[in-house]
Amino acid sequence: MVRTAMTGGRPSRSPCDVSVRKRSVGGTFIVAVVVLVGGCSSNSENQPQGRAAIPGTEYRNAEYVIEGQRIKLADGLAEADISPGSASRIVTRYFGNELKTDLNDDGREDVVFLLTQQRGGSGTLFYAVAALNTEAGYLGSDGYLLGDRIAPQTTVVSRNPRHKNVIVVNYGDRRPDEPMTAQPSVDKSVHLKLDAETVRWGIVVPGFEGESR
Repeated sequence: MVRTAMTGGRPSRSPCDVSVRKRSVGGTFIVAVVVLVGGCSSNSENQPQGRAAIPGTEYRNAEYVIEGQRIKLADGLAEADISPGSASRIVTRYFGNELKTDLNDDGREDVVFLLTQQRGGSGTLFYAVAALNTEAGYLGSDGYLLGDRIAPQTTVVSRNPRHKNVIVVNYGDRRPDEPMTAQPSVDKSVHLKLDAETVRWGIVVPGFEGESR
């Protein structure tokens, strides 16, 4: 089973009414949240399908979406003011842990890697992103939030024979009762599958009886 990841690793809160609908992508069920007509508006700037692919082979110059905001990297780095006139800046940076694999069965090698983002405080947020290798160039995905000041380990293709184009991000984290100053000592993994149409991550639930290829 795959659940759509919303705003990185955490569902975003919205005053809009939503409805949940199921659809199948490549034989795997994805749960999508659809906004109903009501007192909210659509921002086309935040729609993944509105992003343009970057010509060439350098995915470190592509555009990604982090927490609903478009981030255009330049050689793996992007900086922006937190607010007009603010001395603090949002710094998004290529981290690494690359995995090159075909995520959508088009015969091209795509890339999965980690980005970090600092927002003026002591925190360093880690996100998993993908760059789809299209005919027009690399198309960046949204970012899946792994956590704050985690310890990245490996990014691999799932070995589960029931999984197709599912990647596994492994990392170290803290227990809920531990302070952020503690060293990450708890091993965690997240199974992700990219929807090539929306360029958004879905969360795969390991061991779900309805899993399929």
